[in-house]
Amino acid sequence: MRGSAPDAALYWYARIITAGGDPLYVARRCLAIASEDVGNADPRAMQVALSAWDCFTRVGPAEGERAIAQAIVYLACAPKSNAVYTAFKAAMADARERPDYDVPVHLRNAPTKLMKEMGYGQAYRYAHDEPNAYAAGEEYFPQEMAQNPLLSADKQRS
Repeated sequence: MRGSAPDAALYWYARIITAGGDPLYVARRCLAIASEDVGNADPRAMQVALSAWDCFTRVGPAEGERAIAQAIVYLACAPKSNAVYTAFKAAMADARERPDYDVPVHLRNAPTKLMKEMGYGQAYRYAHDEPNAYAAGEEYFPQEMAQNPLLSADKQRS
């Protein structure tokens, strides 16, 4: 599936089944591939994988195996993007390396009078009140990190 070769993907799926492998293991891999390899290049891929898994659990092996095969072909033929996968890995690394950075004061909720007096939430810009629902120049990262692009500009939508 990852290599965009639907015929080979079907063959290896058939080999797993004929060797006594669990089709739900393959369904689980389909779901992972829909997220990791297809990603936002085709957001429907995750629903296709979930539907195949659901179909298998509802109708059993004979028909359910075909539903998983359908998902395999869909995923193999789908456009691929691992932009979210790689960006999330980078975000996790940042979070592990910098666990003590504070949430910027202007982003903090201020449910109490004391918090309001401390400046929580002041100068917060509600994005939906901005042109194109985008608060240009607003900083959402901790002060120590400043703008930290995890998704490259060309991959933000893929």
